Amino acid sequence: MTERTTYLLVDGENIDATLGVSVLGRRPHPEERPRWNKLLHHAEMSWHQPVTGLFFLAVEDSLPSGFVQALIAMGYKPIPLRGEGKIVDIAIQRTAEALETRAADVMLVSHDKDFVPQMEDLAADLERRTAIVGFREFMASDLQDIPGIEFHDLEYDVAAFTSRLPRVRIIEIDEFDPLEFI
Repeated sequence: MTERTTYLLVDGENIDATLGVSVLGRRPHPEERPRWNKLLHHAEMSWHQPVTGLFFLAVEDSLPSGFVQALIAMGYKPIPLRGEGKIVDIAIQRTAEALETRAADVMLVSHDKDFVPQMEDLAADLERRTAIVGFREFMASDLQDIPGIEFHDLEYDVAAFTSRLPRVRIIEIDEFDPLEFI
C-alpha cells in the first residue's frame, strides 16, 4: 500500500492579489510575501503525510527563472501557464477534478469561489481530507460553507509571514490578547 499524499494546490496570483489589494492596499514588497516553504511544512505537519506542492502561475513570454528555481529548491513543482482567460483557475480546476480519482488529500491555497464545485466534490468523499488556506476574512463565503472542509489561516496557522500583517479580522474571545492592541 502506498502512503497517502496531500496535494497542495497554490493559486499564487490570488494570494498575491489578496495580500496586495485587500490587506496591504499596495503591491507587496518581497519581504512581505508569504514564505512558501513554511506552507509546505505546515501542510506536512498538519496531516502527517508527504506533500506534493503544485504552484500554478501565469507567465507571458519569459519564465520568471529566479522564482521558479526558488520554488523548485523549496520542493514545489512550478506549473507556469500561458494562454487566454483565467488559465491558473482552469489548471487548478482540472487538477482538482483529476484528484477525485486518487486516494489523496487536498489543500487549496486561494480565496477564489471559482473552485467551489471542485472542492465540494473532493470534500464529499468522506475518506479525503480537504482544506482551504488563505485569509478567512477575504475567503469566498461559498468556499467556507463547504461541509467538512478545514480552514488554515496563512498568517496565524501557517506562520507564512516574517512580520505581522495589518489585518482586521474577527477574533475568537479565547484567542483575544489585549497586548496586541495596547
